[in-house]
Amino acid sequence: MSVRLAACALLVAALLPGPVLALTAGASSLAVELPAGVPLAGYGSMPRRAWIPDFLGRHPYAFWFNPSTGVHDPPRVRVLALESGGTRVLWLSADLVGVDPALVAELRARLARTDAPPSAVILSASHTHSGPGAYADSAFWAFVAADRESPAVRKSILDVMESAAREAWRRREPARVVAGKGTVTGIATSRLDQPLDPELGVLKVTAVDGRPVALVWNYAIHGTALGHGNFQISGDLMGEASARLERETGVPVLFVNGAAGDVSPIWRGWPGVETIGSTLAGSALATWRALPAGRDETLGIAESRVALPHPGVSVRNCVGRWMPRGVRIGLAGALASSAAITAVRIGETAWVTVPGELQTRLGLDIKAAGHGRFDQTFVAGYSNDYLGYFLTAKDYERPSYVACGSFYGERGGETVRDAAVELLSRLAGPRPRG
Repeated sequence: MSVRLAACALLVAALLPGPVLALTAGASSLAVELPAGVPLAGYGSMPRRAWIPDFLGRHPYAFWFNPSTGVHDPPRVRVLALESGGTRVLWLSADLVGVDPALVAELRARLARTDAPPSAVILSASHTHSGPGAYADSAFWAFVAADRESPAVRKSILDVMESAAREAWRRREPARVVAGKGTVTGIATSRLDQPLDPELGVLKVTAVDGRPVALVWNYAIHGTALGHGNFQISGDLMGEASARLERETGVPVLFVNGAAGDVSPIWRGWPGVETIGSTLAGSALATWRALPAGRDETLGIAESRVALPHPGVSVRNCVGRWMPRGVRIGLAGALASSAAITAVRIGETAWVTVPGELQTRLGLDIKAAGHGRFDQTFVAGYSNDYLGYFLTAKDYERPSYVACGSFYGERGGETVRDAAVELLSRLAGPRPRG
C-alpha cells in the first residue's frame, strides 16, 4: 500500500461510525553503508586486537583493533513503528554487538523534532560479534571490544537509524497483531552448565486485509558462530536467519535477542552460521504461518531507572579461586550506576528490556513472573544500553569468563531481574480479585 493509500485508510477508519481499529503499524529495513576498514566489535583478543595501537594514524577508523577486510552481509537497521490511542512506540533492531545509550539519546532527540514524537524508543542490538565497531561513546568499551569512536562511523549508523524510523512511521496503516512461540533445541550450549531457554517467540504484524507488515522474533543465543579470526562484517547467525525470513515473508524482520548471557552456539564458522540460521528461520516461519489472524490491540508502556550496585571487576572471577574475594578494581568512572528499563505491552503480550547480557536462569524468572498476567512474556536483551553480564549470585561466585565480565557484583543480576518483574507488574495493573 502506498503512503497516500495508507493515509486514506487511516482517515476512513477515523470517520466510520462504530468501533474502529485502534492500532496502526509500519516497518522498514535499511542497510548501513560503512567506509572501508571499519573495525569489528565483539572480541577483545588477538587476532582482532592490534599488537600496537595505531598511534601513527595509518587506519582512519581503527585504533585498538585491526581493520575489517570486507563486508560479507551489510549490517541492517530494522524498525517497527506502532501507535494506539496516542501511545507511540518505535522499536529498532540493529546488527550491532551492543547499544550505546548516548546513541539512543541522540536518536530520541532527532525524533523528538517530528510532529508526533515517540512515547518510547527501544534499540535492540542483535549481539553479533562481527558487526561494526567504532560507534560507541565509551572509552571503556572502546578498549575492551569495540574500538574508539569514529564520528564518521557513528554518524553513518545514526543517520540510517533515523531514516529507517521515519520511513516506518510514514508507512503506518491500520494493523493487527498476534504472538506465538515455537521451540528450538540442539543448537546451543550453556557456558555455566545451566538449563537453556528453548522458546522462540514471534510477533506477527499484519494489515487488516491480512497482508504482512513485519515479523519480530525473539531467541536467546550469542552471535559468536563466527570467531575472532573472522574479519568480515556480518550479522552472524541471527543476521542469516533474519535475511532468510525477509526473503520468505517480504517484510522487515526484527531480531530481538533474549537472556543469552550464558548461551553459545554449538556450530561455528560460516557452516555454523548457515546451519543455525536456517534452523531458527525455519522455526520462526513455521510459527508465523501457524498463527491465527491477529487482533486490533492497544499499547502500554512502563519505564523505570534502576539503581545498580557499584561497578567493578572481581579479580578472582577473572584469574581463579586462589585470588582473595575482596580484590576488586572499581569502575565507577567507566560504567553507569543505574540503567533504564522499558516494558511494552502489545495487547496481551509483554516485552521487557535488559541493558546487557542477562543469564538465562534470570530471564526464565522474568517470564515466569509474567505468567498469568500476559499471554506471552519476552525478554529483550541488549536493549538501550550495554553494561556487561548479569548473573545469579551463585554463578557470580564461580570464576569464569562471564563472571569476569559481570561488573555489578553478586546482586547485579537479581537487581535487574527484580526491577523487570516490578515493571511487568506495573504494566499489567492490579490482578483481578477472585
